[in-house]
Amino acid sequence: MSRIETTFEALKKSERTALVTFIMAGDPDHENSLKVIKSLPESGADIIEIGMPFTDPAADGLTIQLAGQRALKNGANMKRTIEMVQDFRSGNDTTPIILMGYANPLYSYGLEQFAKDAALAGVDGLIIVDLPPEEDGELRGYTDAQGLDMIRLITPTTDEKRLEKVLDGASGFLYYVSITGVTGTAKADSESMKPHLDMIKSKTNLPIAIGFGIKTPNDAQEMSHLGDAVVVGSSIVDKIKDIGNNGEDISDVTTLVSFLSSVLGARI
Repeated sequence: MSRIETTFEALKKSERTALVTFIMAGDPDHENSLKVIKSLPESGADIIEIGMPFTDPAADGLTIQLAGQRALKNGANMKRTIEMVQDFRSGNDTTPIILMGYANPLYSYGLEQFAKDAALAGVDGLIIVDLPPEEDGELRGYTDAQGLDMIRLITPTTDEKRLEKVLDGASGFLYYVSITGVTGTAKADSESMKPHLDMIKSKTNLPIAIGFGIKTPNDAQEMSHLGDAVVVGSSIVDKIKDIGNNGEDISDVTTLVSFLSSVLGARI
């Protein structure tokens, strides 16, 4: 099984919801970003999403936008993002790594070369926000060849007909965008989401991770009853921005992640 499959299978047996943590590669700088990534598994993260910095992140709220700008200002690029994963893998071969971002940097890198380099570095899957199923065929040909999962987005407006298209070629898990908006803004409403999630679960066996609008441990605990994983990004990224300033270290990040993990149940 892949790292993603192995992780979800173990969590299912322990009756625990996965904690998926998002950070932006290279934020606030390459060295500290790598320190944070390496600290996440021992702090309680089950899966790590790494944002690929991009100048025009249409789905990102202000917190994530600013993180991307900090990273780019300090020399982040696609090559260094992949190198970061490779450095992480030198000490951890079990925690799944997902790269999340936009299509333009991948096309600039070259789709085939990107898929090869990402897989070689130890990436497990991709979430490409602005590449719908109708347009990801070329990339998916290369990712399938390298054993990389194509993780698709589902939104509150995805109806049953559209769901069929989204599920065709999806693998790893599904990312449920819990709000109609950008990251880090509105709070997700679990009560209104449940019927839609029930419909999705009736159509697929893929695990469902719920993201966008999950800011606090209470939010994470609430959503843990609806999905197989919860994704927390903006509140973690907000802790990262001050690392390196006035002696700030990564302890605020690790404390938050540990607390988030604790509300989802006992560690494996």
